[in-house]
Amino acid sequence: MQYHQNGFRTGDPRIEPALAERHIDKGVVDVLIVGCGPAGLTLATQLSAFPDIITRIVDRKSGPLQVGQADGIACRSMEMFEAFGFAEKVAREAYWVNETTFWRPVEGHGDIVRADRIQDVEDGLSEFPHTILSQARVHDFYLETMRNSASRLVPDYDRKLVDLTITDDPHHPVTATLEQLRDGEEPAKEQVKARYVVGCDGAHSAVRHLLGYDLQGEAARQLWGVMDVLAVTDFPDIRLKCALQSASAGSLLIIPREGGFMVRLYIELDELVGDERASDRNVSEQVLIEKAQSILRPYTLSVKEVAWWSAYEIGQRICDSFDDVPEAEKQTRSPRIFIAGDACHTHSPKAGQGMNVSMADTFNLGWKLASVVRGHAQPKLLQTYSSERQAKARELIDFDKDMARLFSTRQETSVAAEFQRYFAKHARYTAGVETRYDPSIITGSGQYQDLAQGFQTGMRFHSAPVIRLADAKPVHLAHTIKADGRWRLFAFAGEGDAGEPGGAISGLMEFLLNNPVSPLRRPETENEDVEAFLDVRAVFQQHHRTLSLTYMPELLLPETGRYGLIDYEKIFCPVVKNDHDIFDLRSINRRSGALVIVRPDQYVAHVLPLDATHELSEFFLGFA
Repeated sequence: MQYHQNGFRTGDPRIEPALAERHIDKGVVDVLIVGCGPAGLTLATQLSAFPDIITRIVDRKSGPLQVGQADGIACRSMEMFEAFGFAEKVAREAYWVNETTFWRPVEGHGDIVRADRIQDVEDGLSEFPHTILSQARVHDFYLETMRNSASRLVPDYDRKLVDLTITDDPHHPVTATLEQLRDGEEPAKEQVKARYVVGCDGAHSAVRHLLGYDLQGEAARQLWGVMDVLAVTDFPDIRLKCALQSASAGSLLIIPREGGFMVRLYIELDELVGDERASDRNVSEQVLIEKAQSILRPYTLSVKEVAWWSAYEIGQRICDSFDDVPEAEKQTRSPRIFIAGDACHTHSPKAGQGMNVSMADTFNLGWKLASVVRGHAQPKLLQTYSSERQAKARELIDFDKDMARLFSTRQETSVAAEFQRYFAKHARYTAGVETRYDPSIITGSGQYQDLAQGFQTGMRFHSAPVIRLADAKPVHLAHTIKADGRWRLFAFAGEGDAGEPGGAISGLMEFLLNNPVSPLRRPETENEDVEAFLDVRAVFQQHHRTLSLTYMPELLLPETGRYGLIDYEKIFCPVVKNDHDIFDLRSINRRSGALVIVRPDQYVAHVLPLDATHELSEFFLGFA
């Protein structure tokens, strides 16, 4: 990480200097976030990086989450955590899902046996593992990052949203009415005027209700229980992720938890009948324990402590829109109110996607809101949130229906084998790396994809190891993409280009720095650092010991901070491992090189030739 650019300071560099004391009217904000779940905290953490944006986050609960709820963290979410600066903390505490086993009944007598054992995440899919960690701890890391920001953002708890109205105020057109909940007292009401409101308030979302939207879809009528337990067992795979399917007692999913001892059990119960709800069945801890014991036979399970448990009904539902603009009005106005996470899509926890997809929703939305509020983008950019994330939610629901159906089907050997094949086939999807956004104003057509086939347009920027030229430090290239709202240009040099005048890299940097149509030379950024909107970096093909900083373009050695200190962290060289480097791993054209444009949420927006300056300029003019 970089610090001291604005002067020497002592202490923890992760704690940003607080803003000079200023009065913030909590009744007038840029963005009001309703809900402190994973979606709300991801958004709040993203916006806390911009002290010029006044953000407020409220929740009807009395304080932070302490126990229970989601625990699966996909590789893609770990990549996102790296952008926020706490991936290492999660990796240190979490259980790492390295392998998954499948257990099926023995033909003839019904006892379960291990049918297969597979690697959970394929090699090279991500530099991060698939992990398991309590949602409450993930919340803790977000809250810490918010507190450490220059904004010093903290949630306001015990606040219930009761009304939303759109006014003709040109600056803060949304008025939210909140009730401050107090034990034994009449709730005190307050009004908050906001430019934008985002509902991250769960499946029973007040924001969605006030918009007049409903979740569409049907429940699968299958009842499941979940419990976190400390137990003693002779089942040999208790510290591996396991999918167990018995002959007649149902199915069980075992997820080892962090700490080395606790384990989570997802337990299949009976189907619901008629108008029954989960609450009608009088499910108890003991009922869940006995059911798990019957599925695990001939192995034994002695539960010593239940840390948390719940019963739930599987349902796959989705909202028709993720913002407040009807389809017929999309071309005439931009959204002011949004919903995210469980507020706009629900599904079963079998694929481990709930928390991950919710966080992805608001990681997608956060930089867009920041860009518009700060004047770096036109309001029409916000229309891409609903279109992009609704399409991904529909894909998830289709996947989840198949996964839940196969998992709950009474298991004949052929069906159990089908579930196992389906699970293995879709491992990339559950890792979160298969998301692909369609062409739009912020995602190109893929016309020049052959220049860098490993950086697929619309998909996440797949990291690879490189070495930093100035200090010979090995790093992962994607780890330079922090959650700071900036776009990235990665210029991969062609063969023989060493950054000297007359080369393609030099020509591109000259255009970016000095041409009036360069995306760096926008009127709204004139008073900002040259790379406040766009972060430019280059990767050369030469060995780092033979490449020189001497003739590098000015833009790759920019002055930064109040002293004009030189930033030496813009230039990289390959790391050769097993005879391959980043150009091989990501199929980058060595002869011509390539320019890869990356969105602030780490997705590849465009791949262009290094000299395609007109296309580069036109792309950013489409929304900025």
